[in-house]
Amino acid sequence: MNRMTKSFLPLLVFVALSILQINGISVFAQGPPRPSLPPIPIKGDTTYTLTKHFIFSSAVPKVPDAKGFIQRWLVLEPVKKNIARNNVITDSFLKTNFTADNFSNDYNIVPKNGGTEKIGDQELKWYALDCKQFNFNLFHFTYALNKPRYGILVWLVTVINCPEEIQNVRMTAGCNSGSMWWLNGQEVLTLSGDRDMIADNVTSQRLTLKKGKNIIRGAVINGPGMANFAVRFVNEKGEPIKNFTVSYE
Repeated sequence: MNRMTKSFLPLLVFVALSILQINGISVFAQGPPRPSLPPIPIKGDTTYTLTKHFIFSSAVPKVPDAKGFIQRWLVLEPVKKNIARNNVITDSFLKTNFTADNFSNDYNIVPKNGGTEKIGDQELKWYALDCKQFNFNLFHFTYALNKPRYGILVWLVTVINCPEEIQNVRMTAGCNSGSMWWLNGQEVLTLSGDRDMIADNVTSQRLTLKKGKNIIRGAVINGPGMANFAVRFVNEKGEPIKNFTVSYE
């Protein structure tokens, strides 16, 4: 071996050892193999059920909750609507769409639980449900049924049973996004525009709940985003009215 080769040998050994050391550190730094990520749920996942957020209504009349909110409703499966933006939901938009996709022009009719309606080319079913919260979340309702959750119109009906006439009451409502409400066949509230669900967002003029049955009908329409509502009656002082029962027939 010549003199030049002998002089480079220590350097070559040092470089080889350095490369092995760096590779070893890299391998150990990576640690054990990572576990596989859980699969992403498909869009059609319907693990929610109606009983997660609702109770199937019974024949026993129900009282409003502690703050007077009405929790029992007949709810029709959603009418699919092509609504790209909620800012198109004006008063005239509501009237036009609720007239075009109305299940009945008799605003005092009470549908049958489990009955069906034909609106356009859709066959839609009624459900009598008690919501577990003060507000009725239509997103949870439509998701549980694997129905459209955005761009929808939903009809609602409930029956208020009063032991005596109650004068000078006001209906209050909040919804996301637009809605209209009728009491005993008369329109009493309109909520238009791109709204969030705020309790008592709009208040009606003075109303009278007659002795016996009073029919409330509502319609909620929404494009993108959540859809839910809350309704109750208050007296002249803004206190909740609770001396009535609620049924679905």
